[in-house]
Amino acid sequence: MSKKVTKILCAGDFFVLPELFENAIRERMPSHSFEFTHIKTQWPMEPFRDIDGVFEASGNVSELIEKLQGVEIAATHLAPFSAEVFKNAPNLKMVGVCRGGPVNIDVNAATEAGVLISYAPGRNAQAAAEFAIALMLAAMRRITRGDADLHKGIWRGDFYSYEKTGIEISGSTVGLIGYGAIGKIVAKILIAMGAHVIVFDPYTNKALMAADGVESVELDYLLKNSSVVSLHARLTSDSKHILSEENMKLLPEGAVIVNSARGGLMDYKPLPDLLRSGRIGALALDVYDVEPPPNDWPLLGIENVVLAPHLAGATKQTAWRAANIIADEIELFLDGRVPQFVANKEILSTFSLRK
Repeated sequence: MSKKVTKILCAGDFFVLPELFENAIRERMPSHSFEFTHIKTQWPMEPFRDIDGVFEASGNVSELIEKLQGVEIAATHLAPFSAEVFKNAPNLKMVGVCRGGPVNIDVNAATEAGVLISYAPGRNAQAAAEFAIALMLAAMRRITRGDADLHKGIWRGDFYSYEKTGIEISGSTVGLIGYGAIGKIVAKILIAMGAHVIVFDPYTNKALMAADGVESVELDYLLKNSSVVSLHARLTSDSKHILSEENMKLLPEGAVIVNSARGGLMDYKPLPDLLRSGRIGALALDVYDVEPPPNDWPLLGIENVVLAPHLAGATKQTAWRAANIIADEIELFLDGRVPQFVANKEILSTFSLRK
C-alpha cells in the first residue's frame, strides 16, 4: 500500500526563504511523504502592498492560484491569500502564515472555504525589542547624525555643548504604549538599564505588569511624565493616531518619540514643526504613514530625526523562528491535533482534531 503524499506550497520571499519552510517541516516529520512546491516573491526588494483586498502582501494572485492546485497545506510569509485564492484552491485545508497577525489572509473567506488559518505570534519579538532600544539610543545620543556628518568630514563637537547633549536611559522615565510580546522585552531591557518604565495598555492585566516591575498608567499620565515614549501597540481602529496632534502637546519639552510598531499609530503631520522648535527633542522611526516615504516627505532632512527602512524584525533568527513556528503548527495539524495559534477558531469543529 503506497504512502499518502501531502502536497505543500512554501510561499516565501527573500527574507523568509521557501526552503526555510521546507527544511523545518522535513526536520519535524522525516518519515512523512511530502511533495513541495515553492514560490519566491520579490519582498523586500519590492515593498509589500495591498493586493486584492488583503494587506501588506507580496506576489500575485494568479500565480498563487496556479501553484495551489492539488495543494493541501500552504506555508507563507506575504503571499496574497485573498477571497479569489480560496475560491480557486479546492484542496486547501490549512494555511500557516509566519507573521504576528494574518493580515495578508482573507480569514473570513478562508473560514467559508473550510481552511484553517494559523499564524506566528512573537516570531520577531526579540529582534523588534532590541531594535527599539537601538532607535531609542540613536535618537537620545545623536548617534546617527554624528555618524552621517563625520562621513562628510564634519566633526560635531557642538553635540557636547550642554543645550545639545543627549539624555541617559538610566534614571529616565520611559513610557511604553502597548505591552505585548515586544513591549515586555523592551521593558525588561530598560529596567536592566536603570529606567523607570510606565505602560499604557488597557488589555493587559495590571497585576502582571506590576510583577514585571512596570507601572500601569493612563495615556495622558504617560505622556505628561515620560522623557521617552516608545510605541508597541497593534494598529486597530481604536489605536489609530493614538499619538495625536492634541495629546503630543502633553509631552515634556524635549521628549523623544520612538515608533517601530506601525505608522498609523501616530499623526505625522504636526511633527516637523514640533521637531524644529525643539518641543519634541528627537524622533526615531522604523515605520511610516506612507511606505516607503516619498522624496518630498516632510520629515526628511530634519536633524533630530532618525530613520530606518522598516528593519525592526530583520534578523536571521526571526526568519528561522518564523518558519519553525509554522512548521510546528503544520506538524500538529498533520498529527490530528489543534495548532497553537489558530486565527479562525470557529472552524475547528469541522476538523477531527484532538487537543
